[in-house]
Amino acid sequence: MTQDEQRNDLTETADRLTATFDSVNTKVDSMKAQAQNDPDSFSDKIIKLALPGLAGMLAGQIFKMVWNKQRGKDGLDDEERQEGFFMSLVFAALSAAVTAVVSQLSNRGSEAFVDHRHKKAARR
Repeated sequence: MTQDEQRNDLTETADRLTATFDSVNTKVDSMKAQAQNDPDSFSDKIIKLALPGLAGMLAGQIFKMVWNKQRGKDGLDDEERQEGFFMSLVFAALSAAVTAVVSQLSNRGSEAFVDHRHKKAARR
């Protein structure tokens, strides 16, 4: 390989590297602008993330307690405690439905609460 061919190869490699760095730089600038333009603070993000999950978990536990109380599990022997396959399916379906509904509603509520905080801060 001649020196001219080596220089051309090096120039092409340098051009490819420069183009790659330019695309990475553009992506970083885009992500930086997106982060700076995001109106949510850290606490807003925590509220939006944690509240729906905790509410869903709490609703699931409450549903489980109510289910167990209605099924009369207290004071029964082991044989009577075993639920049939059908009742297990009913419990799983109802529990999932209740948890999903509560999570969705609390998600909407937390977003509305954060939006209200933003509007209140903008009025000041």
